[in-house]
Amino acid sequence: MLSKQWVIKPPSPPGHLKQYQPYNISPELAQVLINRGFDSPERARDFLRAAALSGGRYLSIKGKNRPIDRAVSRLVAAVKGGEKIVVYGDFDADGVTSTVLLVQALRALGADVEPYIPNRIDEGYGLNNEALETLAKDGIRVVITVDCGIRSIEEVEFGKSQGLDIIVTDHHSIGPELPMAHAVINPKDENWNYAEDMLAGVGVAYRVAEALVMVAGHDRKLREKRRPLNLESLLDLVAIGTVADLAPLNREENRALVRRGLEVINQKPRPGIKALLEVAGVKPGSVTAMTIGYAIGPRINAAGRLDSAMIAYNLLAAQDEAEAKQWAEQLQELNVKRQTLTREAQEKIRATIEAETAHNLPLIFAGDAGFQPGIVGLVAGRLVEEYFRPAVVMELGETESRASCRSIPQFDITQALDQCADMLVRHGGHAQAAGFTVLNGNIDSLKKRLMALAESGLEGQELRPMLEIDVDVPLDRLSEDLVTELQQLEPTGHMNPVPVLMSRRLRVVEARTVGKDSGHLKLKVTDEHRQGRVIDAIGFGLGEWAGSIPGLIDAAYQLEINVWNGSRSLQLNLQDIRPAERPE
Repeated sequence: MLSKQWVIKPPSPPGHLKQYQPYNISPELAQVLINRGFDSPERARDFLRAAALSGGRYLSIKGKNRPIDRAVSRLVAAVKGGEKIVVYGDFDADGVTSTVLLVQALRALGADVEPYIPNRIDEGYGLNNEALETLAKDGIRVVITVDCGIRSIEEVEFGKSQGLDIIVTDHHSIGPELPMAHAVINPKDENWNYAEDMLAGVGVAYRVAEALVMVAGHDRKLREKRRPLNLESLLDLVAIGTVADLAPLNREENRALVRRGLEVINQKPRPGIKALLEVAGVKPGSVTAMTIGYAIGPRINAAGRLDSAMIAYNLLAAQDEAEAKQWAEQLQELNVKRQTLTREAQEKIRATIEAETAHNLPLIFAGDAGFQPGIVGLVAGRLVEEYFRPAVVMELGETESRASCRSIPQFDITQALDQCADMLVRHGGHAQAAGFTVLNGNIDSLKKRLMALAESGLEGQELRPMLEIDVDVPLDRLSEDLVTELQQLEPTGHMNPVPVLMSRRLRVVEARTVGKDSGHLKLKVTDEHRQGRVIDAIGFGLGEWAGSIPGLIDAAYQLEINVWNGSRSLQLNLQDIRPAERPE
């Protein structure tokens, strides 16, 4: 078990914290908000409110001839003229939800529209010429991408040569040039005066649907063709795609969209989501952003990882519960298979590490012909969590191999790959997540160079996972009211994590292990002098502490309410513990 490096955020001056009191914000919540960057009471209040945000505020652009106008005009003309449209998506949860959303919006307007999601293994990510040629031969005239296409320069040109009008909607980083499409809609375009540039692909798709509905409402011919469409009913898809794609939830627009989408999921879930919650064992009405992250998103992603993403599409588009149940059961089977394959690959790599290196490698580099391409990124991520080292996991092919890479904050894996570009067919990614294709003859040399780069780059650094702690709270400040107040931060997730509190010098009254293989730690703690109440604590994965736990500990935890047999009690969800430090 890797001990964590505690990073305790510096406390704000009491005078600053008092400024939040008129807004009914406690010092503890105020400190968390300040840590998130909301360093004035007004900004903190606006963030907590996450008011409903109008589309018109977001789809503005400097000057005239806006891309959104060109896109909507072309789509409206296609609907009125009976032209065939394809929504071309990606195979992950963001792409699938985007595809379902835009297909449903266009069909409600009377469009002749079909989805197209490429196969991960056979076609790869984004637009491809073979698919575009086939679509053109099938009589498609308009292709609108969702969650892809911003770097498909050559593919867009090829599509145009086949007679296709291509509209690109995407949220990924823009390359040196934009594709010469009929319209390009991306909030990262520097020409936009867009209030928020961190939408997920499904967020962009929703804003396009919003603009379409607004224009259609003023067009007499479309009003005759359209079916009733409540845009709010599409926000469940927006919430799922936004959370699953790790779009930042410290941004007000994402926060508002996810919060409203969770309300739809909990109050009136579509048949597919209802069926998916059932197979996942999630109680209806209790869905949070965390539920999307650990239960809904992985099952949707399992389809594209191991089979066809159209299974997930069909689930979310299902109109009746019987059909939805069938698709949900398929996704459940794929998710179980995904978990098994990931665990087996991780165990295989772990055995090699244990036998050969005793954890001393600066970087984990592993490949196998039996590794499924859809799970190598997951395996790399698990290895980083386990060993806190950069990890490269490769699916070995006959002549060339493809790999996914995950890294730690101390090592920029894409920068390292840049220094190996002469050995790679292609590569790309971000500081902590990347991928590449390599000719098999270069694998050994690539491994040696990456190892050397990691050894040099990590030399002298403390390689332990960091645990960021928001605020130091005495035990007597903990209450159910504080739990309720901290819940105002929901939806929590990427860039807006569940706050981590710490309390010092807690006396351990009782310690035992629970769960399978005694892997979890169950404690009862009180203050150092045994003068306060006793509070329960649970530490998932911390069972190794049980045999050597000191009498006094410092605890880092998420504060929650445990409900058991109808009774409620405060509980510390331990993130880490350490022997108590002496007061300064």
